[in-house]
Amino acid sequence: MTPTQVRALLAEHGVRPSRALGQNFLADPNTARRIVRLSGVGASSRVVEVGPGVGSLTCELADAGAHVMAIELDRHLVPVLRCVVDGRDVEIVQGDALTIDWASVLRGQWSMVANLPYNVATPVVVRALEEAPMIDRYLVMVQREVGERLAAGVGDRAYGAVSVKVAFYAEARVVGTVSANVFIPKPKVESALVSLVRRPAPAVDVRDPERLFELVRAGFATRRKSLRNALAGVVNVDELEAAGIDPKARAETLTLTDWARLV
Repeated sequence: MTPTQVRALLAEHGVRPSRALGQNFLADPNTARRIVRLSGVGASSRVVEVGPGVGSLTCELADAGAHVMAIELDRHLVPVLRCVVDGRDVEIVQGDALTIDWASVLRGQWSMVANLPYNVATPVVVRALEEAPMIDRYLVMVQREVGERLAAGVGDRAYGAVSVKVAFYAEARVVGTVSANVFIPKPKVESALVSLVRRPAPAVDVRDPERLFELVRAGFATRRKSLRNALAGVVNVDELEAAGIDPKARAETLTLTDWARLV
């Protein structure tokens, strides 16, 4: 849908974008088609879309031949969405992607393609990676800074604890950027398109993944400190050295394999 169409639709239903819910509605058909193309979605695909809003991307996904499950938190938008996608192969679920029981709503293999609300983008992706193994591919639009963090590796400025967790489950890369001009209302930042492909098995073999992520969080909590200090009370110097890690190093220099060796 064009900006004029989106504004008219919102006015017709008496709905205003909610800042609290991070709502920035996609209002550019070319961008919607670009997302569908990059996602690889086509006939017989099953796609879960989190935060469909007024359905701009939803319609393009369905028109590409996909069955779409659209999960929308805002009850005021559900009637709007029903009107827009009428006649298409779209199932609308009013719910919260941060609490939904993925196993109860998804059967078989799925992709996630979504323009995620900025304020919940990271937890939505991380939770799905942790709890929804049936979702094996992702193409998500997020705030550019968030996208860079999701896909970062050692040596990248954005590399952090979330980068390590994502790398444990999936291969991630930024595949494009999107101007703020294609949204209503216009956000103050650019967006990034991030592709994630779930690994057949976690990237490293550890008996206790939660211990791994506990160490990673502690290490990055004070990222400018050496690991000797950042992990004080959690890991001692002898354990760092036994894992082949310099106690003077910082968390941002450790690969996922290094963290696994420390565990």
